[in-house]
Amino acid sequence: MTEKMLTVRNRAGIHARPAALIAQTANKFTSEILLEKDSITVNAKSIMGVITMAAGYNTVITLKADGSDEKQAAAAIFQLFENKFEEE
Repeated sequence: MTEKMLTVRNRAGIHARPAALIAQTANKFTSEILLEKDSITVNAKSIMGVITMAAGYNTVITLKADGSDEKQAAAAIFQLFENKFEEE
């Protein structure tokens, strides 16, 4: 299992567009990819799941990827967060 700490860096937080980007990216991989915030755990492949986390600016989220391509999956999603979902 690969685990990474992600920080929401875009001012608007995770709304519909970033959630869709996360889900689209996660769905390119076969690994199970989970996002955790506080006591909430969601499937990163689900747009609605990602939106329900209600992650605002500077929120820290734990990414857990498990499977044959977990390292690539974690790196791809980490990059989305680092690039502020290409919003700024």
